Amino acid sequence: MRPRTAHRHAALLTALLATLWGLLSAPHAASAAPPTAAAVPHAAAAAPHAAAAGTFRNPLNTGPDPYVTSWNGAYYLTTTQGDSIRMWRSSSLGTLLDADPITMWTDTDGSRNQHIWAPEFYRFGDRWYLYYTADDGVDDHHRLYVLESDRDDPAGPYHFKSRLTPPNHTADFAIDPGILQHNGRLYLAYSGINQYQHNGLNIAPMSNPYTVSGNAVAINAAGGCPEVREGPEFLYRNGRTWMTYSTCDTGKPDYQVWMMSLPSGADPLVPGNWTQHSGAVFSRADDHGVYGPGHHAFFRSPDGTEDWIVYHAKTTSTNTYSDRTTRAQKITWRADGSPDLGRPLAMGATQDLPSGDPGAGTYWINDDGRSSGDGSLAYTGSWNSGTGCAVQCFWSDDHWSDQAGNTATFSFTGTRIALLSVRDTGNGIAALSVDGGAEQRVDFYGAIRTGETLQYRSPRLPYGRHTLRIRVTGEHNAQSGASFVSVDRAEVYTR
Repeated sequence: MRPRTAHRHAALLTALLATLWGLLSAPHAASAAPPTAAAVPHAAAAAPHAAAAGTFRNPLNTGPDPYVTSWNGAYYLTTTQGDSIRMWRSSSLGTLLDADPITMWTDTDGSRNQHIWAPEFYRFGDRWYLYYTADDGVDDHHRLYVLESDRDDPAGPYHFKSRLTPPNHTADFAIDPGILQHNGRLYLAYSGINQYQHNGLNIAPMSNPYTVSGNAVAINAAGGCPEVREGPEFLYRNGRTWMTYSTCDTGKPDYQVWMMSLPSGADPLVPGNWTQHSGAVFSRADDHGVYGPGHHAFFRSPDGTEDWIVYHAKTTSTNTYSDRTTRAQKITWRADGSPDLGRPLAMGATQDLPSGDPGAGTYWINDDGRSSGDGSLAYTGSWNSGTGCAVQCFWSDDHWSDQAGNTATFSFTGTRIALLSVRDTGNGIAALSVDGGAEQRVDFYGAIRTGETLQYRSPRLPYGRHTLRIRVTGEHNAQSGASFVSVDRAEVYTR
């Protein structure tokens, strides 16, 4: 049944008023501004549809070291999981956080079943090849491996194919495999021991997707920090190949991306053929609350007209390997033909989806009750509110309370809700319930203060009107100094 005309007019008036409110209250930093609120059909409407269907917000995933491919009507994402290789699949970039993981690979071989890092997958012929690094529990024993799919599907299943070992580095540490495709040939690029760094850039020839056919050569790449050159990735455009890579330790806030280029026809195994770009091309943006952006990859929009970067970054300037979450944004190209990766956007910045993306069907609800869809938020008890969390929070504000029994209740129309807020050393335990059901205890404590952290994701629900209630318990774990519970933003999924 279609909504009656009066309902349509009311929805239009609501959207116009919400737009005016958004213009009056939008934050100064354009990159951090979410879209203005708009009306969304209620549960009685003919079909679920969110007003913000053409937009999305980061993060895409809670893991680091991301790799994304858009293929055959879906996005496929892998991130480092440590004990296995998992993949997330979604029809829209904006619903990858809503997707449930598929376990692609676990290994019983004790020499390579721990510290499984940085998986990447490529299609050659009618098979997919999944490259990764793993060890036996000792970091220096990291080596490179490749799996082969049983069919033409990036989601597998996969079987073990081979270890990838340049003859001159048979017993050497190696991580972060990436594949260079140049002049009709394949090359293995990776980070490993060479004369420049323990984690330095190396490139070796391949005779096929699973066989290294010669010695690796070392690339003396600049980087601003001395310790690492890792995560090599490649862009191809107008007769040039661009190699981007991450430098500095990934725990540092200064982890960043640098770049080199190679002319068409030049041999990538001749180090002198690579031209160094001066300075970092993607680095921390303190004013956006983004630290340590790196270990990235590139993918095309579904229609092939746009280039995108996917990367991990943190919302804290603390030197830590935690809080590295997956994010994505569009890149552009300069007049001289070089890629312009831009600046990292704030975590909750609302972006247009890639061209050809069918739409995410998502919307946000802010802690002050504003929403870009059919959502609202009501509090009971006395809650603190303010802008002290600045760029760590969505719209630079949040609510928090340590008073037992106080509640915050999100009302929304959709199929799932995700709660993102501050995790901190003074945070405690909340009891969360959906539609008045059984409570689930969630600890909001974090050893390092981080913003827009995924605290909770509800079960999948039938499309319709639902509630998520957050109850302050007044309790905290032994490490925490207080019992505060933080409410910042909710992301609602409608499909």
